[in-house]
Amino acid sequence: MRVAQRMSVIGTETAFEVSARARALEASGRDIIHLQIGEPDFDTPSNAREAAKRALDEGATHYAPYPGIPALREAIAEDAQARKGFPVTPDRVFVTVGGKGVMLYAILGLIDPGDEVLVPDPGYPIYESLTSFVGATPVPVPIRMEHDFRIDLDELASLVTPRTRMLVINSPANPTGGVLTRADLEAIAELAIRHDLVVLADEIYGRILYDGEEHVSIASLPGMAERTIVLDGFSKTFAMTGWRLGYAIVPPSLIQMYGQLIINTISCAPTFAQIGAVEALRGPQGPIDAMVTEFKARRDLVVDGLNEIPGIRCLRPKGAFYAFPEISGTGLTGAELANRLLNEADVCVLAGTAFGGIGTNHIRISYANSRQNLTKALERIQAFVDALPAETAIAGSAR
Repeated sequence: MRVAQRMSVIGTETAFEVSARARALEASGRDIIHLQIGEPDFDTPSNAREAAKRALDEGATHYAPYPGIPALREAIAEDAQARKGFPVTPDRVFVTVGGKGVMLYAILGLIDPGDEVLVPDPGYPIYESLTSFVGATPVPVPIRMEHDFRIDLDELASLVTPRTRMLVINSPANPTGGVLTRADLEAIAELAIRHDLVVLADEIYGRILYDGEEHVSIASLPGMAERTIVLDGFSKTFAMTGWRLGYAIVPPSLIQMYGQLIINTISCAPTFAQIGAVEALRGPQGPIDAMVTEFKARRDLVVDGLNEIPGIRCLRPKGAFYAFPEISGTGLTGAELANRLLNEADVCVLAGTAFGGIGTNHIRISYANSRQNLTKALERIQAFVDALPAETAIAGSAR
């Protein structure tokens, strides 16, 4: 059957494809350590689960209002004002099926064929994929280890053209764990205002920060709430990946657009899940604090362990739950190392190129796994690298 031409330009999310390969190896009896998927290994807090179960028993199995149930939109608005630092009214909040819905509606509703969208490289691959899907051009914004995995502001400015319509930022970032500073965001805001750009601010990891790092929402800066779409959700902070709940905070000018797109695609997010999300936001926050504390311990374990392996260099991430080590000293590319670690060492990681061209000599490791498994994975990676032929390592160091 003939498929539409636009299907030739849509991308994918490599983590799901690699996970399928890893599961196939497990089915054959292999002991695979999974460090490839961006999913907390914690359970959703019990109070949120109980609230959703009660909602089911009480009949919350019918359509919800298309923007989201009022109680959840109100809770999100209050939380956003407190944590993100700018005024939010419930009418500007739209509950979506996962954070990808926020991206889709922003790009589908605002980007025309021939427009350009500035996307982080390395960055979450769906930004680029959806941009290409609507016939626009994704323009990679290099984010390098040498710059602490932050945007080079001069380089960003050089990439803006008359066709640039949108800038996507993600802080804390997937896959690097990098965090944009307030000064970075102030410069980005000035650029966006000067060139009349829409900003899609992916803040899904905004509460997963370490070492006193500050999360600054660009929408809180002067003149930016009117041109910023904030993406957030429940998957990462509350370990609710399977609940599929994200949300957008949009400028008043985009309220009608988001409503139309939700009605034409999902109708609404599940009612009982939204009731559970209200409890997640308004209930005890201790489980989230404990989760972040544990992630920090895992981060330190992984970074310290990787930096002890010859040929591997790893910055200490400031947020999220990913490490993005540079591995050229092993003599392999990121894709080669990721493939061989899975097939020869039973450790599943992602190639850096799953997130853009800058990742050629990187792999991404998710430390959303137990310390016991992370220790075992580090031992396997160490043993694999130690066994590489000496000439391979020498070739890598010469790159």
